[in-house]
Amino acid sequence: MHMRHLFAAGALAVLLAGPAQAAGEPSLDLVEPIADYKIYVSEKLQKLVADTTAFTDAVKAGDIDKAKALFAPTRMSYEAIEPIAELFSDLDASIDSRADDYEQGEKDPAFPGFHRIEYGLWEQNSTEGLAPIADKLLADVKDLDKRIADLTLPPETVVGGAAVLMEEVAATKISGEEDRYSHTDLWDFKGNFDGSRKIFDLMRPLIEEKEGEFVTKVSGNFDTVETTLAKYKAGDGYETYDKLSEDDRKVLAAAVNTLAEDLSTLRGKLGLD
Repeated sequence: MHMRHLFAAGALAVLLAGPAQAAGEPSLDLVEPIADYKIYVSEKLQKLVADTTAFTDAVKAGDIDKAKALFAPTRMSYEAIEPIAELFSDLDASIDSRADDYEQGEKDPAFPGFHRIEYGLWEQNSTEGLAPIADKLLADVKDLDKRIADLTLPPETVVGGAAVLMEEVAATKISGEEDRYSHTDLWDFKGNFDGSRKIFDLMRPLIEEKEGEFVTKVSGNFDTVETTLAKYKAGDGYETYDKLSEDDRKVLAAAVNTLAEDLSTLRGKLGLD
């Protein structure tokens, strides 16, 4: 039903791509993968809204165990589309910022979103005072869904997002800094990883013939990360991050850094720089 609209939006995005067009090289080949990516983002947002509703309901009901169980899987949809979410910096800060961003840290009344709730659930083992934060989180997630639905995705942001997601992992996930109270970093990591691989897989047919060696190398590194993560599967999710061996952290860090570097060249390979 929405395919024609999405396709048109993708076509418009390519036509408005700016510098690439001026250089006379926008690729109409990008229209279809960008349209497919918009569908992927829309599906992730639908899931994010549904999952955040269930998560915040549990928080407001004072059901600590249920809220803890829903925290990590709920975040995965957000992490998968983070480069698009970050186009709206006000919402990204409200949904996903850390205590470090606030003067009084965890005690700061302005500290919002997922990580404020995470702090309450794990460090304080309480939902006291979290209801208004939960309500605001759900409102922000719904606002994000609405804003992205109306957005024409810029091709350079989509393609660049593959590298950005791996840079996020290198910057915050490997250290365990992001989910510091719950240690559910591997779920976030998997969300970032899936989002990055999705972009790469959609763009791959456009460069495979000319860049076969590059494509093989990047695919191999994605596989390395996947294999390492798979060791820590537990039920429908993952072990806590502290279960990772030092060696596995090193393997992950090496693969992620290489992916970030290689994927940062993807925009250029598609004529978007």
